[in-house]
Amino acid sequence: MATLETTTGNLESARPDDIRAEFLLPRREDLHRMIEGWVAEDEGIQDLTTNILIPPEATADFAMNTRQDIVVAGIEVAAEVFRHMAPEAQVELAVADGARIAAGARMMRVRGNARALLTIERTSLNILQFMCGIATLVDEYANRISHTNTQLIDTRKTIPGMRMLSKYAACIGGARPHRLGLHDGIIIKDNHIAVHGSITRAVAQARALTPALTKIEVECDTLEQVEEAAAAGADVIMFDNMPAEMMREGIRIIAGRARTEASGGIRLDTIAEKAESGVDVLSVGRMTQSAPAVDIGLDVTISQ
Repeated sequence: MATLETTTGNLESARPDDIRAEFLLPRREDLHRMIEGWVAEDEGIQDLTTNILIPPEATADFAMNTRQDIVVAGIEVAAEVFRHMAPEAQVELAVADGARIAAGARMMRVRGNARALLTIERTSLNILQFMCGIATLVDEYANRISHTNTQLIDTRKTIPGMRMLSKYAACIGGARPHRLGLHDGIIIKDNHIAVHGSITRAVAQARALTPALTKIEVECDTLEQVEEAAAAGADVIMFDNMPAEMMREGIRIIAGRARTEASGGIRLDTIAEKAESGVDVLSVGRMTQSAPAVDIGLDVTISQ
């Protein structure tokens, strides 16, 4: 899906590097299928309350405002819920993805048939709160390590079916994607090593069969494993649940033979120390796995 059209030319500008996230968005037709599924799940056979209480000809005017300071992500996705499911509606955006906005800020205004909009407004709000929640939390993690050269990356710990939107939101918040799935990289872990008997043999097997330009990463729990992985020719060595001092020693042992990643036990109160070890990238699963939804409200006026 290319960047979706907006109905206003006066959006608050996004950060200039947010273009890197666009390739993670679904194609328009795929997004439409997702939206139809979301709405169908919520509506069932009909929106009983709305159809009973709201006259067919009534119109609604929705104002969507944030109730807390957030990083915006998914505003076009949320708007597309209204555009696709209520094509006659007027949708006006006041912000763009990547914008940092304060509590009380207007995000979107939607006007149209009240029945149509009331049936789908929760779907739009849910996806926006979810995606902004990820971007806002990622931004907090990224800010903690902004004084270092370490890059923050996401993981595969995403809600099934929501991976690309989750990774898009993380990218908007200041992270970069790790693997998009099991298909696009080799990460050798304990179970793989156990099958082959050693890191050396596992890396050799991977190197023999993996496409030439595909990176091979090895997860290490000990410094002895770090040395073996570096000697075996791993492209990336992951420090799994290692304290910062141990990571510094691991980086010394590797001596430039591989790039480094730290994973496990990385929280807001520990991320700065881990980054200051000199590790190349830090991966944090909780950014996409358990980011809290942000508080966004919809105020509506209905006219008959």
